[in-house]
Amino acid sequence: MAAAERGAARPTGDNRTSRRRRRRCREHSLRTSGLAPRALPGQSARARGSGAERGPRRSAGIRCVAYNNQSNRLAVSRTDGTVEIYNLSANYFQEKFFPGHESRATEALCWAKGQRLFSAGLNGEIIEYDLQALNIKYAMDAFGGPIWSMAASPSGSQLLIGCEDGSVKLFQIIPDKIQFERNFDRQKSRILSLSWHPSGTHIAAGSIDYISVFDVKSGSAIHKMLVDRQYMNVSKRKCIIWGVAFLSDGTVISVDSAGKVQFWDSATGTLVKNHLIANADVQSIAVSDQEDSFVVGTAEGTIFHFQLVSVTSSSSEKQWVRTKPFQHHTHDVRTVAHSPTALISGGTDTHLVIRPLMEKVEVKNYDAALRKITFPHRRLISCSKKRQLLLFQFSHHLDLWRLGSTVATGKHGDTLPLSKDADHLLHLKTKGPENIICSCISPCGSWIAYSTASRFFLYRLNYEHDSISLQRVSKMPAFLRSALQILFSEDSTKLFVASNQGSLHVIRLLEGSFKHLHTFQPQSGTVESMCLLAVSPDGNWLAASGTSAGVHVYNVKRLKLHCTVPAYNFPVTALAIAPNTNNLVIAHSDQQIFEYSIPDKQYTEWSRTVQKQGFHHLWLQRDTPITHISFHPKRPMYILVHDAYMFCIIDKSLPLPNDKTLLYNPLPPTNESDVIRRRTAHAFKISKIYKPLLFMDLLDERTLVAVERPLDDIIAQLPPPIKKKKFGT
Repeated sequence: MAAAERGAARPTGDNRTSRRRRRRCREHSLRTSGLAPRALPGQSARARGSGAERGPRRSAGIRCVAYNNQSNRLAVSRTDGTVEIYNLSANYFQEKFFPGHESRATEALCWAKGQRLFSAGLNGEIIEYDLQALNIKYAMDAFGGPIWSMAASPSGSQLLIGCEDGSVKLFQIIPDKIQFERNFDRQKSRILSLSWHPSGTHIAAGSIDYISVFDVKSGSAIHKMLVDRQYMNVSKRKCIIWGVAFLSDGTVISVDSAGKVQFWDSATGTLVKNHLIANADVQSIAVSDQEDSFVVGTAEGTIFHFQLVSVTSSSSEKQWVRTKPFQHHTHDVRTVAHSPTALISGGTDTHLVIRPLMEKVEVKNYDAALRKITFPHRRLISCSKKRQLLLFQFSHHLDLWRLGSTVATGKHGDTLPLSKDADHLLHLKTKGPENIICSCISPCGSWIAYSTASRFFLYRLNYEHDSISLQRVSKMPAFLRSALQILFSEDSTKLFVASNQGSLHVIRLLEGSFKHLHTFQPQSGTVESMCLLAVSPDGNWLAASGTSAGVHVYNVKRLKLHCTVPAYNFPVTALAIAPNTNNLVIAHSDQQIFEYSIPDKQYTEWSRTVQKQGFHHLWLQRDTPITHISFHPKRPMYILVHDAYMFCIIDKSLPLPNDKTLLYNPLPPTNESDVIRRRTAHAFKISKIYKPLLFMDLLDERTLVAVERPLDDIIAQLPPPIKKKKFGT
């Protein structure tokens, strides 16, 4: 039995975790703060370090991105094997994700016909993802060693991969699988980049020191273009072709480790033009669908934009010109993509950066603001309010902390010393290479559950004075595997599990065991995965939301579907059921909030008023989704919400702000009369003192717990960036 299962409370810096495992894990160091309660945001006294203090850990960088123009979705793969799907039409919301795996180092990602997503990596396998069930549909060995590159044909019916052994392999995409078709002429070194000609008749393959052009019909190499090894007037041993792009006019654009962007004539195999743009590797390239611009990313963290412009105002002749450099990354830009309205980039610093092309944006809306997406759009922290515990989910382990406390007092804004430090109670490591999908701790603090892609774990916790023991519940049923969401009832007697097949399982918890009560089957034969759950405090109602915008409400006592909330165009980002009223509050990715009465099966009067008047324009322009909703136990008119950069109390008893009202600072000076204060006050009280905010919830009516993740801590863990010489130094 593992030490964690015997109840051993390991120290925070467990030296038995190998450095190799640490590098693979995508982990977050977490800092929580206790907040004295009853004032509005920004007016509370804070207890210093009243939550769990973790040492810095390494987060997973971005390895590759793939943009789908038909669905306007972006697939992102990270260095730990995790794959995320962003809906760019839904305010760039991360609507789906596939958990990582220690043996999957993804090197290539692409979309194919029929909205099918494929990846390949250094384990030599091609993987297709099931976008409905949110799991891997199948994995196929390509028998060419590690796979470095992959590209789908312009028609989307063929898949091309480049391998370590120098082979280029062509696969036919058929319903439900792919089928090997043939090998192209083998090259002497690994194939690091691939690109199809838009006609589908030829391909370009980047290797080490040369670029090959193949005829797709025969599989033969018709040209081999040698790349100059000169770099800053010094001959390098090797020149790595990190990326290639094949244009309609036969031009091949290459980027390489010598810091060059080069243009080649594929018909003659000759170099046409050369741009030296960096003192380090140029690692990625992406071209727009119109082939009038492209973007490249460098190891210095810089992104360069090239555009095809006329030589003179009266001339029809055009040439490629480097127009704009952008510096939105601190480290290597490993991958780029080009949407019709934006340049997209990602790299070692973990940020997904979306920079709009202002000349392509007609109306200033969501697309007109620079975005940096760093944190997942889902909760990785759960709370036991009764025992003041926080459970932190990492890639391959769970950490359980008991919050600290203070008896000191102070005025609003003061930082108070701790009278009792936070305790690290448990470090629970997973077995096997799979990442944790979801986890939860019960409100009473006596149960912990988590799931991986193939196993479900349930533990019973026993507390004796300052020690804790852990008992694993054995023989968990197979249908609980690949759970996407786990939630305990308020009284901790039931466990709700959402599977990736669209079903919801209800489990009764007994002393050290369990009993399966019921399974809610998906509606109308669909297999839509349920990603969000909410249970009412009285335990009578369960709300579930899938990857689309639908929300279903179930009667837990009668074990049947109660109602379905009217569908909305944007996906759900958070939901919760209010105590006493059993009103369901739903937040969507376009920043709209609805309140739905479960007993009455209709929207509440407050929700109808909100939709009639509308939210403040600054509220709607926020670019991060609401990830949590909670309620004040003594103030039923309060709705508490937060995203990564703000915490808000919505007071339903006050009027909504209009567009002429100041949204973020609604309170007049304290010396104003109560009449003026009431006249200028509105429903939204917003605090931005916690950044970035991963978790916030009320522990009781007077205590709020917040979990922050400073960006500086993430950057501090990364390897040093390439130093660039500055003028005058």
